[in-house]
Amino acid sequence: MQTGSSTGLRRTPLYEQHLALGARIVPFAGWEMPVQYEGVIPEVKAVRTDAGVFDVSHMGEFEVEGPRATELLQATLSNDLDKIQPGQAQYTLLTNERGGIIDDLIAYRLEQFRYLLIVNAANREPDFAWLKEREIPGSDVRDASDSYALLAVQGPRAIERLGLPDAPQFTFAPGEIDGIECMVNRTGYTGESGCELLAMTEDAAELWDRVVEHGAVPCGLGARDTLRLEVCFPLHGNDITPETDAISAGLGWCCALEKEFSGSNELREVKARGPERKLVPFVMEEKAVPRQGMAIEGGGEVTSGTHSPMLDRGIGLGYVPAAGAALDTELSIDVRGKMRRARVVKRPIYKREETR
Repeated sequence: MQTGSSTGLRRTPLYEQHLALGARIVPFAGWEMPVQYEGVIPEVKAVRTDAGVFDVSHMGEFEVEGPRATELLQATLSNDLDKIQPGQAQYTLLTNERGGIIDDLIAYRLEQFRYLLIVNAANREPDFAWLKEREIPGSDVRDASDSYALLAVQGPRAIERLGLPDAPQFTFAPGEIDGIECMVNRTGYTGESGCELLAMTEDAAELWDRVVEHGAVPCGLGARDTLRLEVCFPLHGNDITPETDAISAGLGWCCALEKEFSGSNELREVKARGPERKLVPFVMEEKAVPRQGMAIEGGGEVTSGTHSPMLDRGIGLGYVPAAGAALDTELSIDVRGKMRRARVVKRPIYKREETR
C-alpha cells in the first residue's frame, strides 16, 4: 500500500529508492515524486538512446468486471473496446456529457468481461466516482490502485536490457524480471519502445533494483514531461481538460463516433462543423522557451512548453484559431513580455535521426 508522510502527501513504494539515489523530490498530484536524479537533459538522452526507468506507481488502477462490464465501458469511454481482444490494450478518453475530456487512459482487456483501466494520478478519485455512479447491474468497478506498483522502462534498448521477448505495441502478457512476476505492458508515454511493468506493491522495491541493475537509468517526472512533449502526447490538465473536446485536441482518432457514449452527439457536431480552435505543435524560431499560459497572438494560448534537449530549441503545444493551425503557419508568442516567433510543425515534433 502507498504510504503517507508528515506533509499529508502520499508516497509510492519506491520512495526510499528515490532518496537513496539522490532524487530531487517535489509535490505532484498529491504525491511526493522524483522530478530528477542526474538532471532532465541526461535523463531524456538516456531514454532516447538507451533505456530509462520511471516510477509511475502514483497512477490509478481500476478493475472493471462482470457480464455487462463491456456495456458500461462502451457507454463511458470514447474508443471502441470491441476492436481489442484479451491481451490487447487501447488508448481512450473518459468523456463528460459535453464531450469534454475527464481523463485520458489506457484500457487493458484482461478477459472477455474483465478490464484494467490505468488512469492519471490526479484524476483517480473523480474518474472512479464518475464510473461508479454509472455502474449498471452486471458490472462492478473497483479501485485497486493501492495493490499495484507501476514502472515504465522506456528506450530503444529497454526490452533488450530486460531480456524480454519482442511483442507488438499495445499488447500485454504475464512475465517476470529476475523471477519477480509482473504484467508486461507494451505501452508508454515517451514515444520510444519499451514497456510498463505492473507488479504487486510488495515487489516494487526489488523490481526497481533489478531493472536499474539491468542498466536502465533512473528518470524523473521532468524528463517524462519533456519526452512526451517532444512526441506530442497530451498532458491532462494542460493540453486536455474537461473543458476541451477531443476533436479540437486532435484526438478524434480515438473516438468511435459511430457508437453512443457520453458526449458523442456533441463531438459529432464539432466534427461536422469543424472546431473553432485546434491544438497544434510548434517549434520556436527564436531563442526562447515557451511555457503554459503564454499568449499566442491572434487569440491562442500555449498549453505545454519546454526546451527540447534533442532539438536544442523551444517546443510546445498550444490552441490557436482553426484558421491559423495549418502546417508551417508562423506564430508569435508572448514570452515574458517579448514577442517571439514560432512555427507550426507536424506531429511528432521529434523523430529519431531528424532535426527541424
